[in-house]
Amino acid sequence: MEIILKKDYEKWEAQFVKEKDLLLKVVGKEIIEMHHIGSTAIKDIYAKPVIDIMVVVKNIMFMDRYNNAMRQLGYEPQGESGISGRRFYIKGADTRTYHVHIFQFDNYENIDRHLAFRDYLNANKAIAKEYENLKITLANKYSNNRSAYSNGKSPFIKRIEHQALKWYQKNQDG
Repeated sequence: MEIILKKDYEKWEAQFVKEKDLLLKVVGKEIIEMHHIGSTAIKDIYAKPVIDIMVVVKNIMFMDRYNNAMRQLGYEPQGESGISGRRFYIKGADTRTYHVHIFQFDNYENIDRHLAFRDYLNANKAIAKEYENLKITLANKYSNNRSAYSNGKSPFIKRIEHQALKWYQKNQDG
């Protein structure tokens, strides 16, 4: 599947709100909060048009009982999918329109990591632009290799996550 990057923050934010409402109807009693995360939540950068939603729940162990309801919404359960303590769902099969990442409320490491990265890039336009340029370069180089594209972003993300977490914690405390 070809990697195509677009810039359409307002549309993505509206899609997040619409999907959030659907998710609330299905698993609402377990949900504490929901966040638009990932590249589509970063203003004014090119991104793959896949809306990443982070759902924070009371008890992650209850989430598997919602797999059939999530399937009714078009989501395919992926289990932890490489991140311990997460439940991951993909909507759109090959086209991948939404990713839902579910974490228990006390999984601070993963929750803060996602929120910090998003907020830090939204607050630091130069770093967001650097990330956008990397994404464009990788999309051109690996246009049909999603794995190579993702792996190419990893060193940047890990480096920036460290800075973002320090910034995020400082801003949360003060």
